[in-house]
This record gives sequence, C-alpha cells and structure tokens, in this order.
Amino acid sequence: MGLRDCEIKSKFIFFLQVTGATLLVLLLQACKQNEETPATLAAREKILLLGNGTEPKGIDPHLVTGVPENHIISSLMEGLVSYHVSDDFETAPGVASHWESNEDSTVWNFHLRENAKWTNGEPVTASDFVYSYRRILTAALGARYADMLYIIKNAEAYHKGEIQNFDKVGVKATDQYTLRFDLIGPTPSFTSMLKHYSWFPVNPRTIEAHGGIENRDASWTQVDHFVGNGPFRLIYWKTNNYIEVQRSPTYWDRENVIPNGIRFFPIERLSTEESAFRAGQLHYCYQIPLDRIEYYKKNKPELVRFDDYLGTYFYRINVTKKPFTDPKVRQALAYAIDRVALVEQITQGNERPASGYIYDGMKGYQSPGTLTFDPAKAKRLLAEAGYPEGEGFPTVSILINTAESHKIIAEAIQEMWREHLKIEIGLINQEWKVYLNSQNSLQYQIARAGWIGDFMDPITFLMIFTSESGNNNTGWENTEYDQLYSQLIQTGDNDSRYQIMQKMESILLDELPIIPIYWYTRKYLLDPNIKNWNPKLLDNRPYKSIDFIVQ
Repeated sequence: MGLRDCEIKSKFIFFLQVTGATLLVLLLQACKQNEETPATLAAREKILLLGNGTEPKGIDPHLVTGVPENHIISSLMEGLVSYHVSDDFETAPGVASHWESNEDSTVWNFHLRENAKWTNGEPVTASDFVYSYRRILTAALGARYADMLYIIKNAEAYHKGEIQNFDKVGVKATDQYTLRFDLIGPTPSFTSMLKHYSWFPVNPRTIEAHGGIENRDASWTQVDHFVGNGPFRLIYWKTNNYIEVQRSPTYWDRENVIPNGIRFFPIERLSTEESAFRAGQLHYCYQIPLDRIEYYKKNKPELVRFDDYLGTYFYRINVTKKPFTDPKVRQALAYAIDRVALVEQITQGNERPASGYIYDGMKGYQSPGTLTFDPAKAKRLLAEAGYPEGEGFPTVSILINTAESHKIIAEAIQEMWREHLKIEIGLINQEWKVYLNSQNSLQYQIARAGWIGDFMDPITFLMIFTSESGNNNTGWENTEYDQLYSQLIQTGDNDSRYQIMQKMESILLDELPIIPIYWYTRKYLLDPNIKNWNPKLLDNRPYKSIDFIVQ
C-alpha cells in the first residue's frame, strides 16, 4: 500500500467495470462533510490520478512500443539519462551522474551512481546495462525497437546473427560503475536517444529467474515479481482497472521525489475519461473528446491545455495487398484528403495540416514535403491505376483503435474519398492490443497510426521505415532508402545529415506507404491543483518533479 493509502481508500472508492468496449467509472461517495472529490483528496496525499488512454500491452521496456506503456515504464524504470523537467532539448542525469565523449562523439563513457539501487536492494551496475542491451538485441526475443541500438558498433550484426559473440558489440562495462559505448559513427545526439525506454536496464537476476533472456511471456512484470530502478515501484495492477505505483524507498534520488504515488487509469473511451475528470476523479484527462474542445475553450480555459507535440498523425498502407501495391492508388488517396478542413472543422486542437511526414518544428531541418489537397490530381492518378471514377475499386477498410476521435476523423476521410474518388471505404474498430497485433502482422489494408518522436532528432521519424525496422508495419521496402539510412547513421555533420534525411523523406512522400494527415498537438485537461506539469514536445516529464497545490 502507498503512504497513508488505506486512509485514502477509506475516504473514496473507485469502482471500475468493463462492459464490452465501455469503461464505466462510478464515483460512489466522498466521506468528508464538505464532499471533497477523490482528486482533491489524492492531491492532499500527493498521489497523482492520471488518465492513460488504454490498457497497456505490457511494461517490459524491451517488448512494448506504445505511448501509454511509456508513461508507466518511465515511472518504474530509469536509464542512464532522464527527461529534463521543462526542455526536451536538454538532458538530465539519470542512473549516470555524468558522462563524456571523444571529440567526434563516437566513443562515450557514462559514470553510474554508486547509490543507484534496484527495488530489491541490489546495486545498479554497468554490467546490468550490458546484459539488458544483449537481451534487446537477441533476435529470439523479437524486440521491435532492437534497431534503435544499431548505432552501437556491431549491434546490427549481432541482432541479425552475423556474429555470435556479444563481446564484439561496442558496449562494455569497464568497471562496476563505468559503461563505455563505441558507436558506428559520430552521434552528438546520443544522450537524447538514451532517454527512450528501449535503452532502459532490466534486472538480470529477475529475467533469468523468469525464463531467461529470450523469454517473452513477461511473467517478471507481474506485481509480485517486478524489479525496477526508477523513482516509483509497482504495487497494484488489475487489468482494465488501474495500475498503481508508489514512491520507491531504494531510488537514488528518493528524497526529491515529490509524489507519494501515481494511479494510471486505462480509460479508452474519451467521453468516459472526460466525465471522470469533470466529476473530480482524475487530475489529468489524457485526451479531450473532439465535441468538447469548444466548450472548454469558451467556458473552462483554465482546465484545457494545447501543447506542441513532436508527432505526426498518418495512415499506414499495407503495400503487400492489392490495390495498394500500386503507388498511384496510394498517391490518389493522399491527394484526395483536405487536411486544412480536417484540422479546422474536425480536430480543432490547433493541429497543423501535414505537407510532409517529419514533424515541422525540428531545429535546423526543412521538410521537402509537398503534399496538398488536389482532388483533380487524385482522380487522374486513380484512373491511371485502372479505377476511373472509382469503377472496379475493391472493398477495403480503415483499421482504427477504439477512440471516438479516430472514428470521427476516419469518417471525415471516408467522405472525402467518396466525394472526390467515388470509392467506398469501410471502417474496422479494434481495442488497443488487438489493433497493435493486426498492424504488426499486416492483417489490415489501411490503418490509422501516429508516430511520436522518441528523441529530439528528425531521424526518429525516418528509422521506422527501413526494411529492418520492427515498427515499419507496412510491408514497404526500398533499397535506396535503406542505403541512405546506413549512410545517415555514420554521418556527423548536421548539414550533411539533413540533406540525407531530406532525400529519405522525399522517397517516402513519393511512394507513400503512409499518408501523413496532420502534425499533432497534445490537447488535454489538467487539474489546477497540479503544478510543475510543463509543456513538453515529447510529452515526457519526470513524474518525480510533479507537485500539488491544495487549498
């Protein structure tokens, strides 16, 4: 139980029940005479109540790929470096207290804190990181983010089985508390990459006790077995109920961790989450229903936030299935979308129509994006592909995950394609875990998707569409694109890097295995009692710094 947790739960009760795709959140009773809400009571006890969008697929940092999973993992685990409290372009120390690189940023040394502990009391050592990187690069594990580590010398060769001895991979524990990386090329943004959870350590003894380095069953992540090294420890997890973490007594910086705990609520239906926030059951509503945005803008502006967000909303196309094997079909769909109308009339959250794929706002990078709304061009391309005025176009569907916003956007795009291309497109809705599996196994035709940058460099958008990436999920491969990527990760000069990235993005925008739609903003609701919740481009923040204002 959390600090004074039993007392809190005697004051209010959450009753969460799943019926089909609907999560009902029932507020029963606040026992104080002044009928304070659960959010107020929790704030007084310094416990955060966060809407988290959906039930996480898991919390193994080497197996998951989603944003809801990231929020939970980031509270339980810590990498060599951490998120800065207010600026995503800056890097804060984590397990490593300090670090240095050689002149061309190809060799890095990280110095670990000797007081960094796992939640079972063991010290966090450099060899724990080496084990963790061997694990994520073990092909049998099937980590979809394994390619994130390809920047390490010989990491790709080990992952592909071209070398068998991990000692040849460029990461070494030079002593118990010093970790050395030898990279394949100059990487001045390396510390930014290390913030991502794919670089987080796992406890080797725990992994070995639960099936070993190749085991995917995630039994070690159960509450009774989980061992982390972050500012919080896992104390409760009931599927489709909530996940609770409590301030860790073994964390190196425990004296400066402000919250006593956090509860993550997987409320998939936006209207239910917004109702829970309005009823005082949450401090944070992960996303506002589209039909409520104007209300909050006009009537409750102190509750609503619109933050720039390093991400692109797009549709994936399964290029292995007809008619999408033909680039002209994909191009026709892309040019038939009126992105300006979509963000002004439908999403209404200050999003910007995407003329390209890479988020427009990365320092120093200029996108070559030229996507526009051009229905005449779209009709011509579809006719050239053999479907004049939509004649003979097969039955296909858009796959979305459960959320009213995705459905409303898809319906608007369906209507645009109906009007401008004379084609009928269906709609398939799946809950989060099933939706992810459908994309991973290419069991879809068109799928709504989004990519949020993993770190502050344009390469984070491009690396997922190499033929080797576990996050590609389109079936698309392009030899020139792969060759440019290999050249990119060995290039240190930023001007040269940006030129290579522009070529790569141009290839994507020509062949269009994805259809960019808009550049994200984060639109959410925040309780005024919460402070130190700063706008962040990556929407990642050190939860240990979040504070509370209670009247």
